[in-house]
Amino acid sequence: MKTIGLIGGMSWESTAAYYRLLNEEARARLGGLHSAQILLYSVDFEPIEQLQHQGDWEGAARILTKAALRLQDGGADFFLICTNTMHRVAPLVEAAVRIPLLHIADPTAESLLAKGVQTVGLLGTAFTMEQEFYRGRLEQRHGLEVVTPSRADRRIVHDIIYQELCQGKIRQAAKSAYLRIIGELAGRGAEAVILGCTEIGLLVKQEDSAVPLYDTTALHAVRAMELALTAKPGASAPSL
Repeated sequence: MKTIGLIGGMSWESTAAYYRLLNEEARARLGGLHSAQILLYSVDFEPIEQLQHQGDWEGAARILTKAALRLQDGGADFFLICTNTMHRVAPLVEAAVRIPLLHIADPTAESLLAKGVQTVGLLGTAFTMEQEFYRGRLEQRHGLEVVTPSRADRRIVHDIIYQELCQGKIRQAAKSAYLRIIGELAGRGAEAVILGCTEIGLLVKQEDSAVPLYDTTALHAVRAMELALTAKPGASAPSL
């Protein structure tokens, strides 16, 4: 089994989900008392959140690069950034290390395409929904058509993430708002919806929605365990 490096803490609630999902996947695949071989570097999210909203992505990249180098030095064979939004700086972080990054958008896109989905709704922070680093990868690398909520609904989705979900607050009103927005995306042609923030899966589950939901946290974790069990040490695995 290869060692999976995790850059977590953004937020810690979703990082805890990664840890659980990776270990559940290891047990399901290997049985017995097997668990995932993990190195975790958990950052302090407060200064990163401030840098995000100041538009200082290079400053944020320096924090994640330090974490990635620690994972590399600790023996990780590849690593994950356990948040969708901070893939905004993925190219800068990748350039600073020798070990490969499993990009969160790729296993999600592969799962959508395997089901024949071509038009997909995207929920996430305003950065993820509005900037090219994420939706552009889905469109240009994978050929998906991406639909996002209206400007007002993007603000609702964004605010709930930072003001509630990242602080461990789960409210029925927030779930209702998300389900309304998911329904509107479906009405605009989305065949499925990406839960493109690692906290959203804490609020909305598939059983809540008639529209297929693709939880990036779960898909990222499953793909990571596949790579941990199949990829050669130090090699760039498929979709990295």
